[in-house]
Order: sequence, then structure tokens, then C-alpha cells
Amino acid sequence: MTKASVEYQFLFQDGVTWRYVVDADGCDSAPSLPNDIPHWAKLDFHQCSHCPLLPDDHSYCPYALALVEPVEQTSLRASHEAVVLEVSTRGRQIHAETTLQRAMGSLLGLIGPFSGCPVTAILRPMARFHLPLSNPDETLTRVFGTFLVGQYLRAQHGKVADWSMDGLQTIYRDLRVLNHAMSKRLRAGQKEDSGVNSFVLLDVLAADVGAVLEQYEGDLDENFREFLDRDL
Repeated sequence: MTKASVEYQFLFQDGVTWRYVVDADGCDSAPSLPNDIPHWAKLDFHQCSHCPLLPDDHSYCPYALALVEPVEQTSLRASHEAVVLEVSTRGRQIHAETTLQRAMGSLLGLIGPFSGCPVTAILRPMARFHLPLSNPDETLTRVFGTFLVGQYLRAQHGKVADWSMDGLQTIYRDLRVLNHAMSKRLRAGQKEDSGVNSFVLLDVLAADVGAVLEQYEGDLDENFREFLDRDL
């Protein structure tokens, strides 16, 4: 593992252990091709409607290629199966007892930004500070914080900054389209529902972010009350 790597280790109830490492260095290198590439990894198989890649130039969906091993490892396991998850990142370890669906949702959300998918690449800054199994409030805070830091840096470099966060709405609308399309792919690649339901969880989080952006109703007020009470 490198300093930028994140290791997920799954311990299943039947004693099987599975380890997956994501290299979170943000490189755009082409994904490695599995020995047996399934048909559902073809770019034109349930391709996202907003995908900028062309089948003539790209035979396979880069995100789907990155999911071949996770799908193979979990295709016969139910989403509600209990697992012990250990995540090693940035010199710390996180240990949790959870469901396969939730653990996979956390992993898939990390795989996407570094898979070479042009839609999820914008999530790399947040993924570099990955928080496994984050809850909705943690996700919302990280999403808003990462986007606003990005706008501050744009302003520092003389670029137009989007302080209204209109661009964030577009990002999450695009992610919801992707989540739906990837769920269709995985239905063709899994006999059980863990992978599909993991994308459902990701889509719920994306929907939550979109709803808050459309009409903020105080979702984060309690956690940021010190800013609200302070006179600047």
C-alpha cells in the first residue's frame, strides 16, 4: 500500500476474507483489464445517457471494469448479510460490524472517483479524504465543504467561483443518472442484490444532497450553530 491507498477488508460470517485496495492518487491511468471481462462491463451496455465516452474509442466502461472483482466476490451474497469491515487509510484503521450492502456502498463510492469515469472524477477531492461508512449528515458536510474549498481555490487562481453552489446541483443530478445506470449493469452481473442495493444507498445520499440544495430546511443548522450565533 502507498500513502494514498485505502484498503477495505471484508470478513464474512462463513470465514471468507476479501481485501480490496483503492489507489487514491488521482491518476488518470487506464484501468487494468480483468482476465474475463463480463458483458455488462461493455461501454454500450446500459451506458449512462450523459456519458461523454464513445464506444468507438472505449470498449468498456471504466467504472464497470473497476467493479468486476467486487461483483465476483459478492454476487452470491445477500445485501443484508452481516460483515466485519476493516478500513485502513492515512495511518489509521476503522473497524465496524455492518451489512454487506452498507460496506459495499462505502467502497463503491470510493472506487468510482478513481476508476477513470469522467462523471465521478469531480468527486476525487472529497474521496482523497475518504470517510468510510459516513452517515447522511457527515456526507452532506463533506460534500458542501469540499465544493466550497474548491471554489475558494478557484478564486485564488483568478477563476470564476460558484458560491451559490449551482454547479453542485448539476454534479449530483449527473451522479443520480449514473447510479441508476450502474444499478442496471449490476443486475445483469449479480445473482444476489448486494451491489445493486449499494448503488441504491449511494443514490439515496445523492438525492438527499440534491434536495437540500433545492430547498434548504436547516439540515445542518444544529451542527453549525456556533457560526450562526457569532456576529462577524
